[in-house]
Amino acid sequence: MRFHVVALPHTQVTKEFAGCAYTEKVRRFCNMMKGLGHTVYLYAGDENEAQVDEHISCISETQRRIVVGNKPYVEAPFDYRLPHWQKFNKKAAAEIKKRAEKHDFICVIGGASHKPIADALPNMMTVEFGVGYAGVFAQYRVYESYAWMHAIYAQHKNAAQVDGSFFDAVIPGYLDPDMFPMGKGDGDYYLYVGRMIPRKGIDIAAHICKTIGARLIFAGPGPHIPSYGEYLGPVGPEKRAELMGGAIATFVPTLYLEPFGNVNIESQACGTPVITTDWGAFTETVVQGVTGYRCRNVEEFILATQNVKNLDRQAIRDRAISLYSVDVIAKQYEYYFQRLMTLWEDGWYTEGNNANTVRDDRRGED
Repeated sequence: MRFHVVALPHTQVTKEFAGCAYTEKVRRFCNMMKGLGHTVYLYAGDENEAQVDEHISCISETQRRIVVGNKPYVEAPFDYRLPHWQKFNKKAAAEIKKRAEKHDFICVIGGASHKPIADALPNMMTVEFGVGYAGVFAQYRVYESYAWMHAIYAQHKNAAQVDGSFFDAVIPGYLDPDMFPMGKGDGDYYLYVGRMIPRKGIDIAAHICKTIGARLIFAGPGPHIPSYGEYLGPVGPEKRAELMGGAIATFVPTLYLEPFGNVNIESQACGTPVITTDWGAFTETVVQGVTGYRCRNVEEFILATQNVKNLDRQAIRDRAISLYSVDVIAKQYEYYFQRLMTLWEDGWYTEGNNANTVRDDRRGED
């Protein structure tokens, strides 16, 4: 199979930009598909660390720096009407057209902001391969969780009136196990890693740790710094993994319906339990009393800070690697795209193409 993967105009597909979940998804997706022997073209900025057959620059590093300005790159807007998005999309569409062959896939990660690329190439199959956002447009979509798929299905209709789509799929987020090694949990602190905004629940983490008199470390970009806790600012993937591996537990108390939450599985990969809210993807990724605790009030959060100390850290890591490592997820993506290939023939009515492949839908309902 052949994949034309489109990145974002305000990041580079390198580990330096691992703080952008969508950019990391692009990098790892390219590695997975190339590792399975497929042909991968990447349309991105000037720099790239993903494994691809060809890297095509669609925006210069000078231009990228100008549009990002002095703000963290994670705050850059997704808006196809902006001049740099228009130029990036136009260049990407033109370069894809030069290389396109019959039955190639276009894989986009920017939602509706990448729609102009699909519009310019109507005879190609465009797939949104990591939907963790609301602005969907493509006929074929891979969602990061069942919770988010159902939320998007119902966003414009009465939920009772929504029908499912057979050629959508749910494939969870994924990680490189080597980037998140097993930690010792020997630190004296709880941890929060992520965007520093109220909707990520950072004030909950601060309130709970202040109440119990525990040390709390914050790391990540953003403007909202709680008065309690130690703030380190944005950190790279190596430092993030180090912090996670040493923490008693990682707080991920997102207030909105979390589409997936990469920090959650990264922490678990380090063997560190998580303390989350009880909705969105956490209902699929956090096994209550096994990999962490999902909470709904202050009392439950406080109890969780104590109970996490009794959890089996090696079991937490083993489970995370078995479900979310790139080796496992790559096979799920390959199965999905093989299913889409049948649309060039009998589609839903195709028999036999994947007869020897059994889907593994383990999610966290242990």
